[in-house]
Amino acid sequence: MMATTHVLAGVAVGLGTVALAPEAGPVVLAGAVGGLAPDLDLLGDHRKDLHFPAYGTVAAAVAVAAAAVAPSPATLSLATFLVAAAVHAVSDIVGGDLTLRPWEATGDRAVYEHLRGRWHAPRRWVRYDGAPEDFLLGVALALPALAALDGPARWAIGGLLVVSAVYALVRRRLVDAGERIVAAAPDPVLAAVPETLIEDLR
Repeated sequence: MMATTHVLAGVAVGLGTVALAPEAGPVVLAGAVGGLAPDLDLLGDHRKDLHFPAYGTVAAAVAVAAAAVAPSPATLSLATFLVAAAVHAVSDIVGGDLTLRPWEATGDRAVYEHLRGRWHAPRRWVRYDGAPEDFLLGVALALPALAALDGPARWAIGGLLVVSAVYALVRRRLVDAGERIVAAAPDPVLAAVPETLIEDLR
């Protein structure tokens, strides 16, 4: 799924927490950051280094229990962050594979499961990041936030939807464009780019 979809899912988690504890406004931001955080492993081994479907779910459950026993902005924010990160990792299992062109459905790796030491196979309910169903899921996740938030927060949600729409429109063409750019770029330029970002485009 798109990073924007994961962020919007995290915002939805945060809004659910705010409904339980209205004084804990920062949890919405914690949810957004938690929804994005696992994808920071793009610079390393994507969907392995920071994606923890099992361990992340356990950590989130512990944090939720702690927040229930001792609710505060800090414990609620931590719980929301961890729940959003766990939702991200688990939801990537129902997405596409890790190949350069996931719409071709040729790969067998979705998310690494550290507990069992193996990769989950992609379920492809959302066929690939930027697929039409991915965008529609993002819209559905954004609707509660658009209704509940105002000011800059609402504009930020709208901005995420715009980014999602543009990405969905150009998603398939990005791979071909990336391959052309990498092929034409001089070696000193490529040397300055992390190899993990361009290795599949060579």
